[in-house]
Amino acid sequence: MKDDRSISDAKKLARKTAGDVRKAAHELLKAHAAQALVDHGLDFAGDLTGKTISGFIPYLSEIDTRPLLGQLGARGCRTCVPVVIENNTPLEFRTWAPGEPTVAGRWGIPVPPDGSAVVDPDVLLVPMLAFDISGYRLGYGGGFYDRTLEKLRAMKPVVAVGVAYSAQQLDAVVCGDHDQPLDWILTEKGPHKPGKLI
Repeated sequence: MKDDRSISDAKKLARKTAGDVRKAAHELLKAHAAQALVDHGLDFAGDLTGKTISGFIPYLSEIDTRPLLGQLGARGCRTCVPVVIENNTPLEFRTWAPGEPTVAGRWGIPVPPDGSAVVDPDVLLVPMLAFDISGYRLGYGGGFYDRTLEKLRAMKPVVAVGVAYSAQQLDAVVCGDHDQPLDWILTEKGPHKPGKLI
């Protein structure tokens, strides 16, 4: 059993450095990174026909998945984004496509308004502060995606794709027993299967 307190402390220290690295990468690459995601696409994640795909509206220096969501919607996929309902619970996913209305959610992050259809995604584009070659990610500390992936993986096959700048890769991310691994990583350089990252 891993020491939860020492893991928590190590993650807190790692988040500051990882946030600075992501911010620097964002300033350098944001002009073309979103289009690079579109160019790479998501076909590596399997047959997307009829699938529901969650992206995210970028917060702070997160890479922008909205153009990719627009492309996927044009191909007939149903797209959605996450909404934090309350602490210590899985995320809720509401249908949304780029250009549709939003309201301010938790931490001021734009979310679809109440009354939007709630869905369970088949493919999740997951934001993060850092990732490693084993497919583990460093998040913000709320555990929302770990709870969500645990819930969805118990319901059906899902594919979790961590989306980040390539500069966010670490040799190893501190992880605990409840951290859920990613199935793929997608950066501006392309998709990578954990265990095979360059």
